[in-house]
Amino acid sequence: MEPTVLGGKLASSLVSQLVKKLFVADGPGAGLVDRPVRLRDLVSFRGEKRVLGEKEVGRLSAQLVARAVEPPGEPRFPADEQAAVADALARRLLALGDLDMDDVQAVRLGHDELARRLREAAPASGAGLSSDAALFLDSATGWACLQILEFFTRRSTFVARTLVEQTRSQAELIARTDELITRVPRPDAHDTAFERRYLPYVAEHHSHITIYGIDLRDSPDRWPLEVAYLSLEATTTDEPDARQGAAHPAPVTLKLPAEEAMRGNDRVLLRGDAGSGKTTLVQWLAVSAAHAGARVPYVLPLRTLIRAGALPAPAAFLTAVSCPLTPPEGWTERVLTAGRALVLVDGLDEVPAPDRHRTRDWLLALIRAFPGNSWLLTSRPTAVRPDWLATEGFRELALAPMRRQDVATFVHRWHTAAGAPQFEGPLLDSLRTKRDLARLATNPLMCGLICALHRERRGYLPTGRKELYDSALTMLLARRDRERGLAAVDEVELGEDAQLELLQRLAYALVLSGRTEMEVETAESIVERCLPSITLPGRQAEAPTVLRALLLRSGLVRQPAVGVMDFVHRTFQDYLGARYAVAEGHLDVLASHAHDTQWEDVIRMAMAHARPRERAWLLRQLLAGDSPRLTLLALACLEHATALDPGVRAEVEARAAALIPPRTKEDAKLLAEAGPLVLELLPGPEALSAEQAVGVTVTASVLGTEDPTGALGVLRRYRDHQDLDVRRQLAGTWSRFDTEEYAREVLDHLARTGLFIRGESAGELRALAHMRPWPELSFVGAHQVTDVLAAVPAPECVTSLNLKNNPCLTDLGVLSPFSSLNRLWVDDCPAATGLERLASLPLALLGCGGVADLTGMRFLRSLAGITLDQELPGTDLTETLPTEAALEFLFLGAHSTDSTGLRGLQHWTTLNTLSLGPLTTELTVADWRRVTELPELTRLYLNARIIRDFPHSIELMPELPGVEELRIASMHGAEDLAPLVPRLPGLRSLILTNRPGHTFPISRFTGLFPGVETRLEPR
Repeated sequence: MEPTVLGGKLASSLVSQLVKKLFVADGPGAGLVDRPVRLRDLVSFRGEKRVLGEKEVGRLSAQLVARAVEPPGEPRFPADEQAAVADALARRLLALGDLDMDDVQAVRLGHDELARRLREAAPASGAGLSSDAALFLDSATGWACLQILEFFTRRSTFVARTLVEQTRSQAELIARTDELITRVPRPDAHDTAFERRYLPYVAEHHSHITIYGIDLRDSPDRWPLEVAYLSLEATTTDEPDARQGAAHPAPVTLKLPAEEAMRGNDRVLLRGDAGSGKTTLVQWLAVSAAHAGARVPYVLPLRTLIRAGALPAPAAFLTAVSCPLTPPEGWTERVLTAGRALVLVDGLDEVPAPDRHRTRDWLLALIRAFPGNSWLLTSRPTAVRPDWLATEGFRELALAPMRRQDVATFVHRWHTAAGAPQFEGPLLDSLRTKRDLARLATNPLMCGLICALHRERRGYLPTGRKELYDSALTMLLARRDRERGLAAVDEVELGEDAQLELLQRLAYALVLSGRTEMEVETAESIVERCLPSITLPGRQAEAPTVLRALLLRSGLVRQPAVGVMDFVHRTFQDYLGARYAVAEGHLDVLASHAHDTQWEDVIRMAMAHARPRERAWLLRQLLAGDSPRLTLLALACLEHATALDPGVRAEVEARAAALIPPRTKEDAKLLAEAGPLVLELLPGPEALSAEQAVGVTVTASVLGTEDPTGALGVLRRYRDHQDLDVRRQLAGTWSRFDTEEYAREVLDHLARTGLFIRGESAGELRALAHMRPWPELSFVGAHQVTDVLAAVPAPECVTSLNLKNNPCLTDLGVLSPFSSLNRLWVDDCPAATGLERLASLPLALLGCGGVADLTGMRFLRSLAGITLDQELPGTDLTETLPTEAALEFLFLGAHSTDSTGLRGLQHWTTLNTLSLGPLTTELTVADWRRVTELPELTRLYLNARIIRDFPHSIELMPELPGVEELRIASMHGAEDLAPLVPRLPGLRSLILTNRPGHTFPISRFTGLFPGVETRLEPR
């Protein structure tokens, strides 16, 4: 029988009283004596003052046994053994006084272990009992021990004594631990102290970048990282998700900020061309990690490590990179073991080819020995095959070329750091208008070189273009590796001259074929033919070996795909191809391809390499072509011809002067047909007339679709021009360019006076919201009213508003925030109603055409002018037009007089200008009579369609002696104006405008009205 089962047959209160008698009463306090009180001192049947004797304990046991075996239930053992069981239980209870322990220790034992100790202390207590009786005895002993321990835990001294014991144990443990720490300091204490020094050192050590190969007088070669670093893009081609359903889904190319390369990826192989920013990104990641403190960065440039021979074990990481700090022994291994490291291994391509597999084994051994860390490896694209680390879970990323905005940001930061802001704007203009220069500026290294050369020449790059290429080639082909301490890393070492010879032959082959890529096999054959003519140090190498070295180290050629080679910049291909063509005397080849726009840059670069006599011959060949484009190409070549026959130079300039700057809009459009080459030849606004300035902006605007970057570079020079036609041209060509960039670079700088800005796309509306307020706005298209209002953060500044082609516009009352609105046009907004809700606005001019409801117009008393281009309700103008308004101008267009005629027109005696558009209803005698009743009328405008379609209406016109100005619009040129002569005896001015697409001489009409000033305003 289990003790808990046995105890269930007894009353707890009775049992506790019986067990309590076995022990003496406890005293106050925690029992804090010199020695713990043993059990023999607690039991009541031991000592000099006994409360119980052995007989009393026997009777107590008999009571317990008797209560336990009382019915109900089947007897657990024979009844004649009850006395023997009670006697045996008594002997076991009496053994409590023989145990050498105190109550706290007894409780720690538990009731089972205490029962076992009692059985051992009274070995003969169960002798002679049957198996059932012995089983009952053991169960009763365990149950009694359970009750005894319960009694101990309720004694007043037990809890206090337990806490004291715990306190003593803890104090002893702490003392021993402190002693151990004193004798053997904790490793992590030293580690933490060292990292407090190491992380700031990393942040400071890598906080500057070096631009190798630049030794210009005024250009420092070290820049603060936070100034020079750009958030470039990295691209990766992820495998598609086959679950999307496509049978053969194509890989997906993703773009992400390069500094996020490690986000979600613990292993990354980053590829990038020479100067693309790989090392700068490594430094940025190291500095960022050092500042954050979450990971410990290790920057391991392989070009430095490989010099020492054996690649370092973790313990030698810092020593290998000449870190002056000495870490605690085993620190790096502890960091790696904890998975807290960011290991940045830079420059796999700078390891000699035979050692790259050894480098791979070294890296993989580290990764497998220390999982959980982050690893980044950088390399030029062709150093290793694409799957070199794919099986080890490395994700491959490639640094993308700098975007146009990245270049602008770099240029700004460069000039800010160099303290030369005056050179920033001109350089940005050159980068926009000079295409070959822009193609060159695609990575931080080349951008830095361009900035340095531009500043060195005090802001004037054109005459230094050849110097720019020569400096770039020298830097990429020789100096950069030399200054970084790199020896030969491949089977063959190629000097600068040898590389140039090989590269220019490859470039010329591509130029002749009209391509930008060639098969690697073709390139190898070209190299093989060239090898006998160049000198290589050491043994003669095979063509494939030489080409591999050229691809890896030159920084000018690359393999964009397996088996294919190209130049990293088309401009280098053209420059080197031109160099070889001149060296080989192929000027006739250049001249024969001058008609091909793909050869433009080659010809211009050839001019830089040619001798003076060769330059003169080539320029005469271009002029002999007698076309505007070839003349302009010759003009573009002059910047590269530092030495040239003055007569030839003068002839080129004279021929080009007839083309640039354009004098009229027609000339400007013809000039644009020469192509984007024109853009870098267009002058700035200085010393130009207003007409010439308009012509330049028209040419650049037309070319905006072909070369938006170059066109923008021209137009931004005119953003401060005050001529209204120039500003209208700049504002009207917005849609040809990137919306936000054009708004930022041009529109937001324009003077607003007299200038409308048009918002048509959603992007244009968003851009408008970030510009200075525009007083005159035009919104075209189906835009929600909320979007229109959001585009105008300061509606109180708007004085003119045009809403056109918007079916979403319903309630015109939403325009009430435009509290200064003076002129409003609502055209082709078929759901627009609520004109009466505009009565609170200071409207002076209202134009409506194609709106839902015109009846509210009669409440607009402030109007001085109205333009209508839709049928009016009712039979009289006074039913729609505001009778209390002092109108001075009224235009009535198509269908506007279909139901009203001119009835009621005489009501507005203040009217001085009446304009009749392409009416669809013939005017009657009654209509003309109402015109004669306008005493202030001095200007009459007629659409030529009335004269052509309704000549009888002109015959019905009465004499109008008060009219002094007549304007006839949309003329074909064959209209008969003679019937108007006798009807306008007071005429002083006649203004004619042509219908688009129709031209005619003004002389046809000058003699028709004797003494009248006649002029033509072409459209």
